[in-house]
Amino acid sequence: MSLELMSLETLQEIAQQYGYWAVGIGIMLENAGIPLPGETITIIGGFLAGSGELNYWFVLPSAIAGAVVGDNIGYWIGYYGGWPLMVRIGRLFRLKEEQMIEVRVRFAQNAVRAVILGRFVALLRIFAGPLAGLSQMPYPKFLLCNFIGAASWASIMVTLAYFAGRIIPLEELISDVAKFALFALALVAAWIVIPLWLESRQLQKQD
Repeated sequence: MSLELMSLETLQEIAQQYGYWAVGIGIMLENAGIPLPGETITIIGGFLAGSGELNYWFVLPSAIAGAVVGDNIGYWIGYYGGWPLMVRIGRLFRLKEEQMIEVRVRFAQNAVRAVILGRFVALLRIFAGPLAGLSQMPYPKFLLCNFIGAASWASIMVTLAYFAGRIIPLEELISDVAKFALFALALVAAWIVIPLWLESRQLQKQD
């Protein structure tokens, strides 16, 4: 999520004022499908813990809890809201319905990995929960995968910000994490698009 609507300074002030609540609620809303910079607020929380303004052992469970609850909300939104709602959410991120269909198909084929690892991928972190509900992934399986993914993601983000934030400026740290997430998104997009392109070429040769 970009910082176009909220400056880094504003997000840092929110995190400083509301502390662990800002971290938990921020990532919860993003994971529920609302376009807010939850990951950025989580990184800020880890950064503030590294500078002594917050406690690491409170920031980490706040991020994990927010991520778990947010994805659960997203799951039930997808489960009950159905495909039309998912398409409307996709439009908020300028995704066409055709792109959403391909993501949905690939997600259904790799649901477990998508829920666990999707948190490290831009956009997929937001859509993993709703897509799991939409594809009717068994809830107990989703719950377990969701917790594993949330705990792994939060531990890495908060710990990275806690230590790296002591030697790297906050803005640079957030930028580097965002670049990695976009790179991961590019890999996922290639994984979806390339097989379709190869299949299309094969069909053309047969004709």
